[in-house]
Amino acid sequence: MTDSTPAASDEAAQNAALQKAVIVGLQPGQPAHVLEEALRYAKLLGSPLVVVHVDVTRFVTYEDPDGYVHSAPIDLNLDAGVAEFEDVQEAAEQQLKTTDIVWTARQLVGDPALAIKQLAEKLDAQLIVVGTRKRGLGESIREFFTGSVAARLAHRQYRSVLVVPQEEPVPDEQEDVWSE
Repeated sequence: MTDSTPAASDEAAQNAALQKAVIVGLQPGQPAHVLEEALRYAKLLGSPLVVVHVDVTRFVTYEDPDGYVHSAPIDLNLDAGVAEFEDVQEAAEQQLKTTDIVWTARQLVGDPALAIKQLAEKLDAQLIVVGTRKRGLGESIREFFTGSVAARLAHRQYRSVLVVPQEEPVPDEQEDVWSE
């Protein structure tokens, strides 16, 4: 099951159906085992699964009393976030098509850690699952300025955060984790 991003009138009803969910934050091209781990925990906990993509090219302008979030673009390329969400949603549909678990996909906007935290509060989520970043200089610079989403989630709310490592771990003898 998937419903993509709900309209304001539908969000409250959908949130009620998704209480105690497992939330997994995904980006396009992320290893499939991140979603596999989230699915495994959703099954173990008997919970619905919410696949989340956060569009960092948009920011929240205001939130209606009913919870509907209005956003505005940072960049004029409005289609980038939409295309990324479609990629995440399509990958999730392919990976989850044979499962009988209730799941949905949502696109959030703004700071990933804060957006996921807010959704976790609305759904009273049992667990948040995120993957580690790819290794590389560009990613290390980005993390220096924005911080680790997993670390920021772990320090800014009380729910458990499962951090799923990349498929290829750094060898023990490699001193510099970010050299690739």
